[in-house]
Amino acid sequence: MKSDGNRGLTIRPFLKWVGGKRWLLKKRPLILPNVFNCYFEPFVGSGAVYFFLNPSRAVLADINRNVIETFVAVKLDPLGVEELLERHADLHCADYYYSMRSCVPRSIVGRAARMIYLNRTCFNGVYRLNRAGVFNVPKGARDDVVFEDDDFIRASEVLERTELCCSDFEMVIDDSRRFDFVFADPPYTILHNVNGFVKYNERLFSWNDQIRLANCLERALHRGVKILCTNADHASVRELYATRGFLLERITRFSGIAADARKRNAFGELLIKSPNLYNERVVSPN
Repeated sequence: MKSDGNRGLTIRPFLKWVGGKRWLLKKRPLILPNVFNCYFEPFVGSGAVYFFLNPSRAVLADINRNVIETFVAVKLDPLGVEELLERHADLHCADYYYSMRSCVPRSIVGRAARMIYLNRTCFNGVYRLNRAGVFNVPKGARDDVVFEDDDFIRASEVLERTELCCSDFEMVIDDSRRFDFVFADPPYTILHNVNGFVKYNERLFSWNDQIRLANCLERALHRGVKILCTNADHASVRELYATRGFLLERITRFSGIAADARKRNAFGELLIKSPNLYNERVVSPN
């Protein structure tokens, strides 16, 4: 089946995620396949690619329970989330930000609205927990809490066609079948020196996890799954995928994440693609 006739529909992701792929959608909107069965995204983050594709069937997952819980709340009660977010907007100031950062609401809708509020007003949209598992990012310079193009009702309608799960990526990808499409965007940083890539990224996504992901994607490739994976363009990553049957392409992007403006520059990222990615045979799900 085709992904959907509304491909490219403008639905603003309600979360902003460091490392999100909005830049890729703007630079290479045709990088995604037109035809596939079910869409799988095991590192959903803000879901920018999912909302762009607007697929008719999807499985969205993340190991971050707060992210998945926020998606679930928007799916089930978009008006409740929107109402609480507007209340946060009315009360927003530095003192209120830190009071909300230190408390956790009891209801799933309250926790989702808090997650979106903190995500939009914290420093650079960074999601970071301390050793005790507590969100500890300071308030940022932006004070916009509600955006004109927020559309929680439409987001909820799109999410009705989607299975949401808090899970490790391997279980999710292993569920994909022939002619499904997996988009994998694991955590990684492009702000590293050449020799320190593995050590620099270890806290984000360990090298053992990189190996597990490569093995998992290779298994999916042999099942006939369509695959697009993004990663850092580094020799160790290229070597990891070089003999597994994937097509590798370097793409350049600008990163403005660094606090020091002098370190904001163009960096290379790697697109890892299955050879069948653009095969447009229309098939029925198994």
